[in-house]
Amino acid sequence: MAGYKPVAIQTYPILGEKITQDTLYWNNYKTPVQIKEFGAVSKVDFSPQPPYNYAVTASSRIHIYGRYSQEPIKTFSRFKDTAYCATFRQDGRLLVAGSEDGGVQLFDITGRAPLRHFEGHTKAVHTVDFTADKYHVVSGADDYTVKLWDIPNSKEILTFKEHSDYVRCGCASKLNPDLFVTGSYDHTLKMFDARTNKSVISVEHGQPVESVLLFPSGGLLVSAGGRYVKIWDVLKGGQLLVSLKNHHKTVTCLYLSSSGQRLLSGSLDRKVKIYSTTSYKVVHSFDYAASILSLALAHEDETIVVGMTNGILSVKHRKSEAKKDSLPRRRRPAYRTFIKGKNYMKQRDDILINRPSKKHLELYDRDLKNFRVSKALDRVLEPSCTIKTPEITVSIIKELNRRGVLANALAGRDEKEISRVLNFLIRNLSQPRFAPVLINAAEIIIDIYLPVIGQSPVVDKKFLLLQGLVEKEIDYQRELLETLGMMDMLFATMTRKESTSVWQHASDGFLENKKVES
Repeated sequence: MAGYKPVAIQTYPILGEKITQDTLYWNNYKTPVQIKEFGAVSKVDFSPQPPYNYAVTASSRIHIYGRYSQEPIKTFSRFKDTAYCATFRQDGRLLVAGSEDGGVQLFDITGRAPLRHFEGHTKAVHTVDFTADKYHVVSGADDYTVKLWDIPNSKEILTFKEHSDYVRCGCASKLNPDLFVTGSYDHTLKMFDARTNKSVISVEHGQPVESVLLFPSGGLLVSAGGRYVKIWDVLKGGQLLVSLKNHHKTVTCLYLSSSGQRLLSGSLDRKVKIYSTTSYKVVHSFDYAASILSLALAHEDETIVVGMTNGILSVKHRKSEAKKDSLPRRRRPAYRTFIKGKNYMKQRDDILINRPSKKHLELYDRDLKNFRVSKALDRVLEPSCTIKTPEITVSIIKELNRRGVLANALAGRDEKEISRVLNFLIRNLSQPRFAPVLINAAEIIIDIYLPVIGQSPVVDKKFLLLQGLVEKEIDYQRELLETLGMMDMLFATMTRKESTSVWQHASDGFLENKKVES
């Protein structure tokens, strides 16, 4: 009797993402640390100076965290109402914050009580920032106004009333202390010049503007609103350069990497997209558990902090480079020790004795060898197998179908067992590498268990979902076949023109070669 031949596990190509330098760079972060705040995290801002602490604005509090601490090292809570934004000054010593009552407060990070309190807005302040000279503060509020404040005198210098809706975002130029940009729900971005008392550039974004970002050089302006991220050329009077639409929901925040070569955008679709600032193509992305409201990067991109609507603060730290072991290594056998006798040639009088190698069968192969088909299928439906190595499960299903016992292995299962089968099919049916095998298995399950639908609500829901997936996949296959047929017809009609040579007598009596196209 011939020995049992183990099941050949077919290897399927995995269409993964292309490994690039950006993939390696942005995946080099540790497992994120999650911190629970009191409410939705509306703003995160890193201090520009060591030790690079960051301020988190959530509910009626502003927490200051150390870069590697999970508990706040300082809390500012003297607000009458909800705080919406907080920004560090360039030297990292002062913090300015805006709140729902229309107030703008200035804090010293070494104290707790506000140093200055600016009153002039009548509604909630959603954006504050320091100008390049460090002595003025720009604020925008829901009363449609933008105000410029003088810190030493605690007075209002200018008020701009050019917006016709809520002012929800803004930033100041890092080079010119008189320039700052604001974005509003009236779909416009405006660049103001404190020397002219009016806006010098006004552009139409097309959607309510949620975030604005000015490049350090001051030549490019980025706006986010709706599903769009747009880049504008300031030097050309606000000319639109690029319009990006890579998110599925509203883009809420923007940030620039330390090198200025990468632009980050966060959205309500729970994704952070990273763009190249040269090609403006997505080079990497992060997925999160909830909708994103704010994000920030530390110095040299060592830490990335993301604030979400559910009050969770996700903090990722870059992995440190492994230090080389300075201890002397134990001397190991030389390479020639391992290859000794490998190339020995058999002599005339030598007797060659082969040591038989014993092959150990996998557990599912043992079950198949003993014709326990249901048990073999149960083994490959374990979560450790279906999640890590689904190709093994598909190969066993294919082998059972080849033997003609797949229906027997799937029949007679209770609610828990059939749920495991349905979960695997629902998860992997839409994958092209598994679809030919799993569609057949899904049709067999539908034929077997169709008469008992209605006995279990859980199974019924999954059963209907599986039936819809099978019908959808069959429709896709039909459309692909129709497209293939149309392409075959096009290729058949595109006949190549062949040229034939005809010899004719020229006027001078010599033969002349002329090509006639047929």
